[in-house]
Amino acid sequence: MTGDRKALIREYKQTPRLMGVGAVRNKAHGKLLVVASRDLPALLNRHQAQLRLNGHGNHALQADWNSLGPDAFEFVVLDILAPKDTPDYDPTRDLRTLEELWLEKLSPFEPAGYHRRRQ
Repeated sequence: MTGDRKALIREYKQTPRLMGVGAVRNKAHGKLLVVASRDLPALLNRHQAQLRLNGHGNHALQADWNSLGPDAFEFVVLDILAPKDTPDYDPTRDLRTLEELWLEKLSPFEPAGYHRRRQ
């Protein structure tokens, strides 16, 4: 492994990830799947890969993807969570709260969305 490659890997690992809330949006019907993550771009990419491979856990979303095709969907960032400057900061609770706010705001629950209401 060359020194340049090691430096690039080290730089990648030290680069802060974009934390926040995003969505998989069905442009044809307006349905949403809202997601939150410490690495939002990676999570949205994972959802896209699962859909392309016909292996997404949300069966309604997968069925729409299969019938409408990938051009009917977009993967969007809804909100970004700025990390706190404390070394022991754990964003888990803040991400969960932010996700809940977006779920409340958008109400993406079946049949108008891809989420099931919690009981």
